[in-house]
Amino acid sequence: MKEKIFSNKFLVLTGLILLAAISRLIPHPLNFAPITGMALFAAVYFDEKKFAFAVPILAMFLSDLIIGLHSQMVTVYLSFVLIVGIGFLIKNKKSVGTVALASVSSSILFFVITNFGMWALGTMYAKDITGLLLCYTAAIPFFQNTLLGDLFYTGLLFGVYEVVKVKLPQTVKVR
Repeated sequence: MKEKIFSNKFLVLTGLILLAAISRLIPHPLNFAPITGMALFAAVYFDEKKFAFAVPILAMFLSDLIIGLHSQMVTVYLSFVLIVGIGFLIKNKKSVGTVALASVSSSILFFVITNFGMWALGTMYAKDITGLLLCYTAAIPFFQNTLLGDLFYTGLLFGVYEVVKVKLPQTVKVR
């Protein structure tokens, strides 16, 4: 059954995504962010695809308005949309293993796309294969925090929701 806007399930899912987006505003290690977790979580738990895209993108955009807009936003949001797609692939195969694999795969996808964008759209690197390789090499130290943040937030969002489903089933029941 599809969730309706303002149903308990919709509000719980949206609330968790908004809390994750708000966590971007508190001090945290570089690249330790909830972006992948929000995208995967929304794709797996929202019944309607439009909400799976719209709710986390809006939450992320609102936090970006506070954090500050930047020249690489197009690659970040493109990655985000593709990560929602990865979430759709695991929607009916949800397990700790598939969610962890989706999170790691999403981290790699984000790394590849955003750093390609930094090379292609930025001015720091020569527009040749050497510049591209330098860009990816310079980004390697940041990948650890991306991976850890993605696993942390994905696990947190999925875990909290699964606990809510068990402990407070009426809270997420769709009528």
